[in-house]
Amino acid sequence: MGQLEGKVALVVGGARGLGAAQAELFSQEGATVVVADVLRERGEATAGGLKNAEFRFLDVTSEQNWNEVVDDIVARHGRLDVMIENAGIYQGRKLVNIALHEWHQVVAVNQTGPFLGLQTAGRAMIRCGNGGSIVVLGSVAGLWGPWGGTSYSASKWAIRGMCRVAAKEFGPHGIRVNSIHPGYIQTELLDSSTKHLDRDEIIKAIPLGRIGDACEVAALALFLASDQSSYCTGQEFVIDGGLHG
Repeated sequence: MGQLEGKVALVVGGARGLGAAQAELFSQEGATVVVADVLRERGEATAGGLKNAEFRFLDVTSEQNWNEVVDDIVARHGRLDVMIENAGIYQGRKLVNIALHEWHQVVAVNQTGPFLGLQTAGRAMIRCGNGGSIVVLGSVAGLWGPWGGTSYSASKWAIRGMCRVAAKEFGPHGIRVNSIHPGYIQTELLDSSTKHLDRDEIIKAIPLGRIGDACEVAALALFLASDQSSYCTGQEFVIDGGLHG
């Protein structure tokens, strides 16, 4: 039996990148996987290639959409055991050059999205009464202040606070809440956000001497989603090859 046998897992931002790797691994480990994303075509393709998986459109900035998706999962499957929140966008701007609407756009996806996810998944798990695991993807940018990353960094710092509070509030219900903070992981987002940087210089700064792989983050997410991490909650797990150790 797999580590997630019999569990229902919602993978938000599961159409590509880190989320797609998680969805694939969770499916292999026996979970019923709901891939949720605004990228309908990519999301349907990801879910379609997996066993026991389905796609749901989800705009993480919409409270109504969150409620619809989570309520539908519980109605169809009778439970929600795991929620992984990956959705995020990056914006590289010097602080003095950020327009207010750009700030609000990043905060809406990267901060309000996880807030709504914690809220709706937490409510559903409490109602179901089976406990559960919630994991939110942050970033090492939420542990330090990278140049040109004001809005992104601020939103990722916020995830740490929300998850710590949620862990305390949800703990009595048997629900664990943790965050993962990746460094340089090979995804489309990394390619777009570092296109102005020298890749060789990035690798030189990483003690393990390489860019990470999405499957490595997925393995950490699996640990936190499964009963293997039954006594872990309110924690921040860094996976960055030693970059900021």
